[in-house]
Amino acid sequence: MSHGDAATARAGARSGPAPLAVIDVVGLTPALLDSGRMPRLAALARDGFRAELGTVLPAVTCSAQSTLLTGRLPREHGIVGNGWYFRDLGEVWLWRQSNRLVAGEKLWEAARRRLAPAPVRCANLFWWYAMYSSADVTVTPRPTYLSDGRKLPGIYTRPPDLKHALEEALGPFPLFQFWGPGAGLASSAWIAAAARRVFDAQRPALTLVYLPHLDYDLQRHGPAGPEALAAAAEVDGVAGELCDHLRAAGATVVVLSEYGLTAADRAVHPNRRLREAGLLEVADTPGGELLDAGASRAFAVADHQVAHVYVNDPADLPAARAALADLSGVAEVLDDASGAKGAAGLDHPRAGDLVLVAAPGAWFTYYYWLDDARAPDFARTVEIHRKPGYDPAELLFDGPLAKARAAARLLQKTLGFRYVMDVVPLDASAVRGTHGRLPAAPRDGPVLLCSRAVPAVARPRFAATEVFDFLLALLS
Repeated sequence: MSHGDAATARAGARSGPAPLAVIDVVGLTPALLDSGRMPRLAALARDGFRAELGTVLPAVTCSAQSTLLTGRLPREHGIVGNGWYFRDLGEVWLWRQSNRLVAGEKLWEAARRRLAPAPVRCANLFWWYAMYSSADVTVTPRPTYLSDGRKLPGIYTRPPDLKHALEEALGPFPLFQFWGPGAGLASSAWIAAAARRVFDAQRPALTLVYLPHLDYDLQRHGPAGPEALAAAAEVDGVAGELCDHLRAAGATVVVLSEYGLTAADRAVHPNRRLREAGLLEVADTPGGELLDAGASRAFAVADHQVAHVYVNDPADLPAARAALADLSGVAEVLDDASGAKGAAGLDHPRAGDLVLVAAPGAWFTYYYWLDDARAPDFARTVEIHRKPGYDPAELLFDGPLAKARAAARLLQKTLGFRYVMDVVPLDASAVRGTHGRLPAAPRDGPVLLCSRAVPAVARPRFAATEVFDFLLALLS
């Protein structure tokens, strides 16, 4: 940063609101916070306050974050899951990135309106739907997909030259440690380091930071074992260092989570049941069977413990409901006629015609094939955009030889050969942690920590929709 830029940033800091940083530590719960393995975050809460935090249905990243940043339920902001069926395209898309998909005024926009003409600069580091928003600074994953099939790590930034500055200082973003079997602490550490640099250079009024590390091992191993405690200690170190840095620079720090994870003990396959009932169609291709969503009478977009069931002809609703109602592991079938979708805040056109909620311990796969030999070729790969549903098995290696196979594939990549990184298992039973349904107990749900007591707005519990006004008050 030049001396002139630094002076401008200092002047902006004087005339605008005091800085606020909101750090999303995915999977953080009161139970983990009280485990003794997260002393730095526990200390932050003692300096300020700690509150229970409600979530939304589905309790998944995109829906929860959109509610936190708009104060609205999915029926209003439109983010009914991590993805949905685009009815006009006849295609399922997950993990889109355009902020224009999220309806409603965003937190930083409301702060600008309330505090005008004081400047309210916002930096978003890796919260979802970051692209093309009205935030001043954006950093989010953006791989490059080459014509020979290779996927190269990369980031998208606004302003564009921030990408080069961050990569020069921190090295390339570790994309393959952000998701997939190799996902681990390195990606969260990179994001935290980037957040420190952006905050120091820009001093935004609002900084949003997403640290996903804890989520990985909780899905792999469950939320209560030694692996979960080790992951909690690791992310406490990264988050604690970031919190200390931001607080030393005068920022108020809020740490929160989107959901808590609970133990998974069974995988449920709604698409296989719909196929057996003659409602789901596939296309038989050289690459295996592909879900033909546009031609199917009914199919499910599975998303952890919630599945949106789309029925192309309303006349098929009774048949789809009948096929799924007695499927073991389905706790609820929400629909419009009973008002159950509306009561859950999911009565939006993007939502399924039926919405399945899993029983405790159960979760939904996207699997639609009846024979693993006919699974699509991408089923054994990390492929978040082609799979018509969420696949937590992407966090796992397929048996003891999978790492050796991955090394061989990387050698093929280095030598310039085409390759398929087919290391993901098709055995869904290996997944040990899940989320999506509303938590049964507060200790298993999300939590909110604030570095300042702020008696005027502190409370013992916040609904997810109330966080927006709380953060807005801190900015004001």
